[in-house]
Amino acid sequence: MTILVIAEHDNTHLKPATLNTVTAASQCGGDVHVLVAGHNAATVASAAAQLAGVAKVIHVDADTLAHGIAENVTAQVVALASAYSHILFAATASGKNIAPRVAAKLDVGQISDMTKVISPDTFERPIYAGNAIATVQSTDTIKVITVRTTAFDAAAQSTQGPAAIETIAPVATTAGSTYVGSEIAKNDRPELTAAKIIVSGGRALGSQEKFNDIMIPLADKLGAAVGASRAAVDAGYAPNDWQVGQTGKIVAPQLYIAAGISGAIQHLAGMKDSKVIVAINKDPEAPIFSVADYGLEADLFTAVPELVAAL
Repeated sequence: MTILVIAEHDNTHLKPATLNTVTAASQCGGDVHVLVAGHNAATVASAAAQLAGVAKVIHVDADTLAHGIAENVTAQVVALASAYSHILFAATASGKNIAPRVAAKLDVGQISDMTKVISPDTFERPIYAGNAIATVQSTDTIKVITVRTTAFDAAAQSTQGPAAIETIAPVATTAGSTYVGSEIAKNDRPELTAAKIIVSGGRALGSQEKFNDIMIPLADKLGAAVGASRAAVDAGYAPNDWQVGQTGKIVAPQLYIAAGISGAIQHLAGMKDSKVIVAINKDPEAPIFSVADYGLEADLFTAVPELVAAL
C-alpha cells in the first residue's frame, strides 16, 4: 500500500498545508510519496524530500504546470494513480479544485474534509457544519481524499536524511484551459490559514471604518492575521479573503480572538479547533461563549481599545 500526496506550492516554496497532509498520509499506513508538479520547482521537491515520513518525491517539470491549472495537474495525477492505494489533497481551494476531477476520471468516490484516519479504508469527516462526525468506509481500489489540515499536525523535518527524488516526464495535456494572469492581493500580515494568531471581527462593528479602526490596531500589536465573520464580509466591512467559517477559511491558530461575533454555527465550524479562543461580546447568551476558553462580556468598542492600550 502506497499513498500519494499532491504538494501545494508556488514553484519556490512548499505550502504549509502539504505538511499536514503528509501527516495524514502517514497515518494511513504504507509508504508516502509526494508529487511536486510545477515548473522550475526543484527547491520545492527538495523541501518535500526533507519531510519525515516521505519515502519518495516525484518531480514533474513542465511550463503547463507552472500555475497549477486543475486540468493539467489532474492529468499528471491520473497518469500515476494506478500505482497508489490512496491519493491525498489538502482541503484548500487548490485541492478542492483538483481532487473531484481526479475522482471523476478514476470513477471513484471522494472522501472530503477527512479529519481522522481510523484504518486504511475508514475515516472520519465532519457533517452538518461540524455538529456531527460521520465515519466513512471506502471500498474503492483507489481512495481520493481531501484532508482538513487543521485536524493534523504538520510533518516535522526528517532525521533520516532526505528521501529520493525521481524526475519523470510530464504527460500530454489538452489545452482546455490556459493561464491568463493573476491579481494577487499584497498583504504584510500572515496568511490567514497559516497564522498563529488571528483576530476576527463581526457585524457588531457596524462599518468598514470601525472595523479597521478597532481590529487593525489589535492585529498590529499581536502580529496577527485579520479574520471576519460572514456577516461582516457580506456587509462590506471586510474583504472576502478574510472570511472565517464553513463557507470561508478553516483555521486553527494558537490564539483566536473573536470580537463582536455571535458565534453562528457556520462560523464556529471554521475556527473551533483553535488552541485558545477568546470571545468579546456584550451578549451573555452569544453562542461563541460555548466554545471560548476565555469570555469577556463587554462592549467591544471599549474593551478592544483598552486591550490595545494594555498591550
